[in-house]
This record gives sequence, structure tokens and C-alpha cells, in this order.
Amino acid sequence: MKDPIVQAGAAVLREKAKPVLKKDIGSRSLNTLIGKMKRALDAEEYGVAIAAPQVGSSLRLFVVAGRVFKKDEDARDEPTPPDRVFINPEITRMSKKKREMAEGCLSVRGQYGTVMRHEKVTLKALDEHGNPALVHASSLLAHIFQHECDHLEGILYIDKAARLTNDSERATLREEFPA
Repeated sequence: MKDPIVQAGAAVLREKAKPVLKKDIGSRSLNTLIGKMKRALDAEEYGVAIAAPQVGSSLRLFVVAGRVFKKDEDARDEPTPPDRVFINPEITRMSKKKREMAEGCLSVRGQYGTVMRHEKVTLKALDEHGNPALVHASSLLAHIFQHECDHLEGILYIDKAARLTNDSERATLREEFPA
């Protein structure tokens, strides 16, 4: 079966994504795209988010896996929250303080790197029903928001990475720069 996730080298990953029109929110075509993104993300054991360009659609939209919003990731009896959709996201605030963190990408398989990201951000977006959302994020979620917003600008994390490693070196990188 063909991988539904577009890989580095594809032109769509380098385009500045177009805004989603309000009239398209809730449409069959947008809902189909969101479903495709959720399925692709769900199939990835370590995936935490996916942007529309990563499935070949140059639209300003990303999905964050529900497991990211779980209060206690080790609690097996706690239900996993649903995936969250962010349409036309915009980071409106960023902390001055930054932190270097290990990072990978579903569109750059087999490589990992360390990237300086703001520790805290505020993201303004619409949800999949067109309702406004304002999310104050720190730690992993702030990191995810910045990575996904970069995708929407045609930027891959490898453009910012301090150093890159491959799969065989990944364990060492995770020990040095835990997420």
C-alpha cells in the first residue's frame, strides 16, 4: 500500500499553504481531507500531528493527535481525547525563552534533529466546525504548534535543525535531548 504521507522533495511541502475559506468549513471535501489526515496520523505509532501539505493538500490546516492532550499518558483507564483540528492557525504570542528539543517528521522518515523552539506559544485557529479556538501551549504542544505552522509556510524542521541524525543514532539523540 502506498504511504499517504508526502515525503521531503515533494513541491507541496515547500509551498506556502492557502487559507481555508469559511464557506468550505464543514464541506464534504474538507471533511474528507480531515478524515484522510486523521487516518494517516492514526496509522503512525509515533506521530503526534500532521499538516494538510503532508497529505498533498496545500491548505492551512493541521491535526494534533488526541493522545497529546491526555492528562496522564500512562493512565490506561483514562480515555484518549479526540484528535483536534486547527484551521487557519496563527501563532499570536511566543515566549522569549527557547529550548532545544529532539524533533522528527512524518515527511522526513528516518532522520531526527534538534531544533530551538519557543517554550510557550498562543495559537489562534478555527476548529473543524468553524468555531474559534485560542490555545495557550507549553512544552510538547507548543513545540508541535510551531512545527506544524512551519509546514504551512513551506518550512521543514530539517531547515532549522542544529544537527541531524538517522534512525540508528536516534537513541543517543533522545537521551541527550528528551522531548
